[in-house]
Amino acid sequence: MLDVRGLDLSYGASRCLRGVDLSAEAGRITCVLGRNGVGKSSLMRAIVGLERVQGGRITWEGRDITALPPAERARAGIGYVPQGREIFPFLTVQENLETALAAAPRGARGVPEEVFELFPILRRFLRRRGGDLSGGQQQQLAIARALTARSRLLILDEPTEGIQPSVIKDIARVIEHLARARGLAVVLVEQYYEFARSLADTVAVMVRGEVALSGPVDSLDEASVRRLLTV
Repeated sequence: MLDVRGLDLSYGASRCLRGVDLSAEAGRITCVLGRNGVGKSSLMRAIVGLERVQGGRITWEGRDITALPPAERARAGIGYVPQGREIFPFLTVQENLETALAAAPRGARGVPEEVFELFPILRRFLRRRGGDLSGGQQQQLAIARALTARSRLLILDEPTEGIQPSVIKDIARVIEHLARARGLAVVLVEQYYEFARSLADTVAVMVRGEVALSGPVDSLDEASVRRLLTV
């Protein structure tokens, strides 16, 4: 289980996160909603160790990881699919996937076959450079790379951004499979309530660096959520 408590993050004089609480459980999908600039991506970057927090605590599977560097968090089973995907454009698909093996558990060998079962097109394009893939294919590669590290927590920052609807449906099916069938804990950042509502067990709505509303998706008033997303 991921447990974030009282997280504070500032960039110079600008306070980005203000006492943020968030949790994610194995087999469940937690969705973080909010408009651009409210701190969603900063929260994800703080969880994976790419931003140094000024207050609060992050625990994963009962271990305090607040001070751990990003590489150790990855080795602890935290996978990250950043906004913009950040695949290596001049490496092949095979090479992109293999970069994640450094974070895989000791004894893990090669790219797991499940990656190609979830994303069959990647097998066809193993020798193609990452930069030559379409946006949707790059997003599939980015998720596959996180899975190659045998992640138990998957953090996805706006995985539907700039992707055609048919691929969005494929990605939604994969996310649901990873949580329901594989038992991964999933944290999903989104701007669009409809997509989040279709997948999420729990929703947290951020406004100006704070969680303004949170709870099981079925218990939240839709009008209140939508109002916060238009503030």
